[in-house]
Amino acid sequence: MKKLVKVRFKPTGKVYDFDSGAFVLKCGDRVIVETDQGLGLGTVVVPPKSFDEQQYDRLLKKVFRLVNEKDLCQWKRNCDVEKSAETYCLKCIKKLKLRMHLFSVESSFDGSKLTFFFTSEGRVDFRKLVKMLIKELGVRIEMRQVGIRHKAKICSGMGRCGRIVCCAAFIEKFEPVSIRMAKNQNLSLNPTKISGLCGRLMCCLTFENETYKKLKKRFPKTNKMVMTKKGRGKVLRHNVISNRLTIRLDDGQEVETGLDEIIQEQKRK
Repeated sequence: MKKLVKVRFKPTGKVYDFDSGAFVLKCGDRVIVETDQGLGLGTVVVPPKSFDEQQYDRLLKKVFRLVNEKDLCQWKRNCDVEKSAETYCLKCIKKLKLRMHLFSVESSFDGSKLTFFFTSEGRVDFRKLVKMLIKELGVRIEMRQVGIRHKAKICSGMGRCGRIVCCAAFIEKFEPVSIRMAKNQNLSLNPTKISGLCGRLMCCLTFENETYKKLKKRFPKTNKMVMTKKGRGKVLRHNVISNRLTIRLDDGQEVETGLDEIIQEQKRK
């Protein structure tokens, strides 16, 4: 039976499936694999496991070989080329007065192609720029315009929580984020407090939302009348993480109490 291994090409990039063949691999091993763009250098993130070929509607590409010293030298050369290409491209952009923000350059493993990533508020006519790059660098050139979220993922950075931003740490695919998710989590609706480095709503609102929705099912709805040890009152707010509620009693006093300390009143007939 064939074995499947999961490989990642970038520290925070998407994980891809490959046929490991007869190679004995472990997490952290660097390998050369076959891709649609030719050979690529990646890192094993999940060791080989047996799999059912019928589960896949396509033939998995194979691990070509383990990385050797020559491959590492090629990778280092690619890194140097990426830096020099980025510097030259920035000069060309300034010379042509193009309204675009170049932030990353990636080289194919064999060095035959360079991809330039940039953001822009609108469409950019970069035909002259491409001609200048081809003349100077002598390789195939691809200009790729991406959204501001993808820029944050590639560039990385520290979030307001003090950790590496989620998109650069572990998120492989962006999911829709809405302001309602912030409301469900009782967060401030101030855009500056619920927005990430990219200026968009924080990605953590999405993957934490389901947990909040599940926890909230145990709580009486806001504006619901409940009984507490201090008397009858109306539910104002939930604190689902600490299992507590804020209640306004009939005399106008606001109190905070635990979820297990209240008795929800039955609806009057």
